[in-house]
Amino acid sequence: MSITLPRLTSLPSALLLCTLCALPPALHAETAGQAGKTQPKSTKTAKGKDKKADKKAKPQAKKKVAPEDQGEFVNFNEWKEVARFIDEMVERNGFNRADLNTLFAQTRYLDTAIQLIKPAPSTKPKNWAAYRARFIDPVRINAGVEFWNTYGVALARAEAQYGVPVEIIVGIIGVETVYGRNTGSFRVMDAITTLAFDYPNTPTREARMAFFRGELENTLLLARDAGIDPLSLRGSYAGAIGWAQFMPGSIREYAVDFDGDGKIDLRNSPVDAIGSVAHYLSVHGWQRGEPVAFPATVSADNRQWEGMLNQGLEAKYTQDQLQAAGVSTPALPAGMRFGLVDLQIGTNPTEYWLATNNFYAITHYNRSYFYAMSVAELGRAVAAARNR
Repeated sequence: MSITLPRLTSLPSALLLCTLCALPPALHAETAGQAGKTQPKSTKTAKGKDKKADKKAKPQAKKKVAPEDQGEFVNFNEWKEVARFIDEMVERNGFNRADLNTLFAQTRYLDTAIQLIKPAPSTKPKNWAAYRARFIDPVRINAGVEFWNTYGVALARAEAQYGVPVEIIVGIIGVETVYGRNTGSFRVMDAITTLAFDYPNTPTREARMAFFRGELENTLLLARDAGIDPLSLRGSYAGAIGWAQFMPGSIREYAVDFDGDGKIDLRNSPVDAIGSVAHYLSVHGWQRGEPVAFPATVSADNRQWEGMLNQGLEAKYTQDQLQAAGVSTPALPAGMRFGLVDLQIGTNPTEYWLATNNFYAITHYNRSYFYAMSVAELGRAVAAARNR
């Protein structure tokens, strides 16, 4: 059985033919419901000597905790890398230096973001069943039915325009924020500034700091373009914003004014969120009318299939190649390519799936097989509950 995404049939067919008059990212978030999804990679790099400068420049005194924002008062203007960033913003984007100094003087160091973004310890095997239970639950399913019933016209319009099924749009917004209920309470400036200049000591530290510095630049540009105070933006501990949890850079690149009010607002407009999710997936490879994944079984004797695992976020194998490598498949659409996905279930047998390009389009939102499958299954569960 494939995970298919039926066309919406409960609304008038004319709605499915509507086109948009205006044009997320998500994510983007780094884990489901937590942080920015897939985000454009920054081209900046951070040098080792800058890391030392950061450490040297930090105040040594005990920081005072600000409970209302879970942040600590520091003077970011004293940090050499922050000063360098301000220089770049003045030169490249025409910001006023005094305004930026004032802003960073009010920005807090967020140790919570540091702790939450650290990789989870690998002491336990991954467990798809446990992960699935977090997101395919009665609360999300019931909220999803209500969301679909309320915004059915906008959802159908997004599907018609971008080719992304209603189920997938509903699945993403449900996994991300339980349909707007959990959009995050951290100040985006606090979270992103902290991660941009003091990311945890991991193998990807320099690249991640470069990414968050790019997102900090996008936060300031986004706020300036929208005419809002950057400190008013609230989101996840990694800076993802709104119903669809887009990082600031993804908002600027992929979000759309889907409700036609002349502005993009993923914090207060679920209709903008609907259109932006669909647009984001369309840009990242969604193929209209194709399924998401098919179940598969693997041979215990011919284990060539093991070399097909973890080969990137791309559907690259034909059915003949899969079968020759020991993968048993159902009847598959002709001409399509697939990736082999393993969903580990603790100490229980692993599930294997054949992922299509649409499955991998979802992983651009969040680079996790568990995430992509939970989106598809939540959307399907909401559709089933709605049709009961």
